[in-house]
This record gives sequence, C-alpha cells and structure tokens, in this order.
Amino acid sequence: MKLPLFPLKSVFFPGETVPLHIFEPRYKDLIMDCRREAATFGIPVFIDHGLSHGIEVQLVEVVNTYDNGEMDVICLARQVFRLLSFTNPMEGKAYAGGEVEFLEMDDRADFALRKEVLRLLERLYGLMELPFPIIAPERFNSYLLAHKMGLSFEQEFQLLKLLGETRRLEFIGDHLRTTINVLGAVERTKGTIKMNGHFRNFDPLDFKNLKI
Repeated sequence: MKLPLFPLKSVFFPGETVPLHIFEPRYKDLIMDCRREAATFGIPVFIDHGLSHGIEVQLVEVVNTYDNGEMDVICLARQVFRLLSFTNPMEGKAYAGGEVEFLEMDDRADFALRKEVLRLLERLYGLMELPFPIIAPERFNSYLLAHKMGLSFEQEFQLLKLLGETRRLEFIGDHLRTTINVLGAVERTKGTIKMNGHFRNFDPLDFKNLKI
C-alpha cells in the first residue's frame, strides 16, 4: 500500500492519540490532502540515520489553525508497518511517500503474564513515589503505559517492531526488573551514604578461634 509519509524521530503505538503541531508547508499540504480525502498517512521512525518501521495514523481533528497557516492536529495511531520504499517527494506532491507493508499483530497473551508485568509496573511507580493508575489485568496491554515506564527511544522502537503481545510483555518485564534492581541499589546506596559519619554500635569480634 502507498502512504503519504511524515518521518519523525518519535515512536507512537497502536491506539495512541498523536498530537502534532504542523508548521512546514509540505506537511500543511499533507494534512489538507488527508482531511479532504479522508486518507491516512504514515509516521516512519527516523532512527540510526534511516527509516524502516512506523505507524499509520488517521487524522481525527484540526484543533487550531493559526493566521500563518500552522495547525495543531489530533491523530489516532492505527497499524504498525514496515517501509518497503521511500520517495521524496511523492509524485505530484511536496511531501514524501512510500510503499508500506502492514504487520500482522498477535494480541493474545497469558493472563498471568499481564498480571505480573502490571505488578512490576506498580512496584516501579512505588519506588519512584509516583501515583499508579488502577488498571484491571484483563484490560492491560503492552502499549498502554509504554511511554511511562522509562523505556529509551531505542527500546520503544524495538517494542514497536515486536509482533506478539507475549513477546512484548516479556520485553517490558525484563526492562522493569532491571530498572527496579537499579533503583533498589540506588536506594541502598543512599541509605549507606546517610549512615556515613554517624556513631554506630559494632559487635566485638571473637578472635579465640581465628585462623590465618
């Protein structure tokens, strides 16, 4: 399938609301074309000096239009795609386009795995002293809090490319365990530093049976 393309150094996940401020003339044209034709466009992720995967988005609303033609728009992220070709500009247009292949996603995952990842997320938020939203395990999925669990840009891109929900949850779980261990070590170090310089009781050592 051929899509107009709006490359960004950002990762968006299926089901996510995507707010964009449009200021370049070529992308003003893209938004107006999509609005007029009720068409979707793609946001391929610019990473490692290249483009390989991205997300198809649907224009939902033009929230503001400024005197200079700039716009604030709301879009909805839909399907993950692999980019097969890239043409800049698209024939007869000012903006880029390309052929994409939509990826088949498997959203099935074991309930116990969802529950475990949710528990780890709650533990992370607790360590950071942040309020954690109440989420039923059966309603939880790997994309729901993907931007709010400390993933790097590179990790978010890796998550976007994973096809199965089980693998995505396992990926998030591994990240959360590592992060929780690091934060736990930091808290222990802070406790040790706070004790430095304070008078403490030490148990006397018994040298009677000392071997050297």
